Amino acid sequence: MAGLLVGTLDAVLDSTSKVAPFRILHQTPDSQVYWSIACGSSREEITEHWDWLEQNVMKTLSVFDSNEDITSFVQGKIRGLIAEEGKGSFVKEEDPEKFREGLMKFERCFGLPEQEKLVTYYSCSYWKGRVPCQGWLYLSTNFLSFYSFLLGAEVKLIISWDEISKLEKTSNVILTENIHVCSRGEDHYFSMFLHISETFLLMEQLANYAVRRLFDKETFENDLVLHDPLQITKRGLESHAHSEQFSAFFRLPKEETLKEVHECFLWVPFSHYSTHGKMCISENYICFASQDGSLCSVIIPLREVTGVDKADPANRGVSISTKGKTAFRFTEVRDFEQLVGKLRMKCNAASSPQHIVNTEVALGSASESPKDFDVGPSKMGQKDNSKTVSTEALMTVYHPQDAENLDSKMLKEKMKEQSWNILFVERGHGVSMFRTKKTRDLVVRGIPEALRGELWLLFSGAVNDMASNPGYYTELVEKSLGTCTLATDEIERDLRRSLPEHPAFQSDTGISALRRVLTAYAYRNPQIGYCQAMNILTSVLLLYAKEEEAFWLLVAVCERMLPDYFNRRIIGALVDQAVFEELIRVHLPQLTDHMTDMTFFSSVSLSWFLTLFISVLPIESAVNVVDCFFYDGIKAILQLGLAVLEYNMEKLLTCKDDAEAVTVLNRFFDSVTNKDSPLPPAVQQGSNLSYTKSDHPKVDITDLIRESNERYGDIRYEDVQSLRCRNRLYVIQALEATTKQNVLRVVSQDVKFSPSDLEELYELFKREHFLSCYWNVNSPVLQHHDASLPYLDQYRIDCQQFRVLCHLLSPWSHCANRDSLALWTFRLMDESSDGLINFKQFACILDIMYNRSFTDKLKLLFKLHIPPAFTEVESLSPSKGGDLSKEELIHFSQLSVSSIEDTLESDSLKSSPEKGKGKVDIQAYLKQWQDELLKKEENIKDLPRMNQSQFIQFSKTLYNLFHGDPEEELLYRAIAVVTSLLLKMEEAVRRLQSPTSPVKSPVAVMEVPAEIPREGQDEGSSEQTEGRRGQSLRGNHEWSFAFEQILASLLNEPAFVRFFEKPHDIKAKIESAKNLQLKARTRM
Repeated sequence: MAGLLVGTLDAVLDSTSKVAPFRILHQTPDSQVYWSIACGSSREEITEHWDWLEQNVMKTLSVFDSNEDITSFVQGKIRGLIAEEGKGSFVKEEDPEKFREGLMKFERCFGLPEQEKLVTYYSCSYWKGRVPCQGWLYLSTNFLSFYSFLLGAEVKLIISWDEISKLEKTSNVILTENIHVCSRGEDHYFSMFLHISETFLLMEQLANYAVRRLFDKETFENDLVLHDPLQITKRGLESHAHSEQFSAFFRLPKEETLKEVHECFLWVPFSHYSTHGKMCISENYICFASQDGSLCSVIIPLREVTGVDKADPANRGVSISTKGKTAFRFTEVRDFEQLVGKLRMKCNAASSPQHIVNTEVALGSASESPKDFDVGPSKMGQKDNSKTVSTEALMTVYHPQDAENLDSKMLKEKMKEQSWNILFVERGHGVSMFRTKKTRDLVVRGIPEALRGELWLLFSGAVNDMASNPGYYTELVEKSLGTCTLATDEIERDLRRSLPEHPAFQSDTGISALRRVLTAYAYRNPQIGYCQAMNILTSVLLLYAKEEEAFWLLVAVCERMLPDYFNRRIIGALVDQAVFEELIRVHLPQLTDHMTDMTFFSSVSLSWFLTLFISVLPIESAVNVVDCFFYDGIKAILQLGLAVLEYNMEKLLTCKDDAEAVTVLNRFFDSVTNKDSPLPPAVQQGSNLSYTKSDHPKVDITDLIRESNERYGDIRYEDVQSLRCRNRLYVIQALEATTKQNVLRVVSQDVKFSPSDLEELYELFKREHFLSCYWNVNSPVLQHHDASLPYLDQYRIDCQQFRVLCHLLSPWSHCANRDSLALWTFRLMDESSDGLINFKQFACILDIMYNRSFTDKLKLLFKLHIPPAFTEVESLSPSKGGDLSKEELIHFSQLSVSSIEDTLESDSLKSSPEKGKGKVDIQAYLKQWQDELLKKEENIKDLPRMNQSQFIQFSKTLYNLFHGDPEEELLYRAIAVVTSLLLKMEEAVRRLQSPTSPVKSPVAVMEVPAEIPREGQDEGSSEQTEGRRGQSLRGNHEWSFAFEQILASLLNEPAFVRFFEKPHDIKAKIESAKNLQLKARTRM
């Protein structure tokens, strides 16, 4: 209908436009102004407009409280339709002139650094309450920005992607469809997009990209495609998203990128019809997935292809032959002749000896020892490690099938095998087999014991990894055995906790195989290393797969099928739990209404996701769940979880607390059996419970899985992926909120800021941390960010970032030598000398400046002018005055200045439990913790004395601090008095100590700086005066002053006390800093 609403507000303002014979006008009561809403050349046309207004506009007007709101809403609605009508509302990068125009406007409106990469922009409306503002939405690498300027009213909005906790498409009474963005507790709504689905998808990609880059460094570093934020483009993001979906759907190696997509038909010989779908081509695979509901898919590795030919040119056919003597015929392929040529070239490259050699070379380089993995001396007796690798599945060793004595269960097992063999004959055997609904039905019934390992390898895609990396596992075992790390220690501790009831893991054979697989994986992927639950999963894999196959199955699970599950924060598992909660709300609303706290489902289901139900179900039943997982992915676990809750619905609704609900579920899991399992009773966990009296009826796992497929099989893979993306933002922001709460709880005990002010300071500190990472790929701050560190050390800033915050927040930021002050303050806080400080150190310094006593503030200034904080600072560029460049600041912050405590500090560092790569000394940690608890407040008598040059700089700093104060003249006179008094005291002490030695009075020397600067005196002459003073002092014997002397002298001057005890408004500084922080970064 947007095309029908013409001649609107723009036509009213255009006096030359021809008035249409029929118009619809909008008039606000008691107003003489009429707005033209629509016009038409005939009664039928204007009636059509009126009907559209009744359906889409008038029904929503009742929600407004005032006539002015109604007018604003109608104006905004019509303006939005005008904008959407124009083709320029959707700007593509292919139109460089248009994009350049938008880029210039983006840079002019928001003033962001020139490195900020604009990805694209759209015309849309931003809703302020119930009133829409028509403008432009700009999507860049680090920010979501909106700008509007209508009728003299400017609206500007900048939201960084890392602050977004919710991003979703919603609808309400006023808007049929809009994009909802939640950032720092504030809700923002954008609507009237011409391509809302594409816009939302791009916003989702940018938000997740920023979150992974800034919060989830472990997984981001493995993604080389989007590693550089300065090279991000709209097309690149879309291509990367499609490749990720492609490789995840077909279970291909993550390195595969989607190159081409062709709509076509695939001939299905066993069904005698052609199914419609899409052919997807990557570097090493040709894949097909149907789109007509037949659930047919095919994966053809190019290594298996023997020929590509044109078939049936009339139907634009392509025939692909494989080593398994199967021919796949695709028809209605656009540009099929060109496609045949491309595929032939790919197949020739894949089968050439040169390609094979390159693959092996890449393999060898990839398996080099990772830097983070410390290699220790090899174990004795491991000279030929290749012989230690088991070549048989543990189940065949410990439970060989007796072909002669077949009981009823074994007969059923043989019937299952026969069903699969028939399937193989019809649909092919191996990686290129047809996968259809019949395949899923057989998986649901349970894969036969003899075929389980082979089909797990096939459905998970691990078969492709193993085929592409021959000899990799054996080499990895040789390198990893004998290493000693935290991961190997944890592995050794958990080895005998993995299926301890199974005979295979009561012997050295099973334990050794489990050790080799887990250690090899920790060596391959040190970022994950080892995580609890990996041992349980690997134990089951080893029962049915050979050792090398079990390793590649573990790789497929940890790196593709369950991404981010086994890292330090188990983000992937938390995300899927959030998805599970959403599905519960949709499919089991009565349970949601009963449960007051949805976190119950998260706590009880964590082990379901981490161990694929292996930890809660008997082993003979759990393997059926693993069957479905390898075929359907996480969708199978979600479906089974919903089925379990629905099966126990009545009992859960009667539970009064969480403990009772957990008991209900545990009893249910104990009652699950597998009546068709051929495993001997000694191994079956469920059989051991058959003799116990239980009021819970037995539930067969096959029936439970079949019911979960029937009831929840409509959950699509695409829906799960969308829910994962949406909930990932929420989960990571929830983790960040937990980090913030813990940091604030710790810091609040040491400072006097209000909780709200302290929280605002934390946000500014964290934002400054991220601002240094936005445009710098190799930011040292980002490299040091580690979510596994203690909460206080997760976010730290360097000297350059501290200077920015110091200029924005310090009450002394007006000081002429503020850069030097910031440098010395940073050096004082950087006790570990690693060039980084945490939020507690930052907050404590500001707390002294704002909330502490006169003595505390003076002591801080005193410590800033003695080592280790103080260092001589002189800018390399005289024209800058006291300002320091970034390079100079970093250089001075890293200089080491000897002090009295250096020896003690070096000794403590040597004994610090954090230094060295050996095992952690718990006793040293406890002693260090005890020392910190017993640490007394610093005594002013313990402070070292201040020498001449330091006292000169101290005086200069006081002069600079007082500049511009209402009592400036009084303060300058006070400095003169105090300086003279201190020097006379020092002279008297020296005469008492050595009355015979003549001492030249330093009072005259110090009289020059004590003078009040004359009005109009320039800074250059002042600096020359200071220089002469310093040279005069250095010519005499060294003079020094204790802090008590300086404090006692200054306490006698009321002007000094008033100046330092004058209250400062931290709230005003914080508000100003929030507005200027980004601009300050731009200037830097």
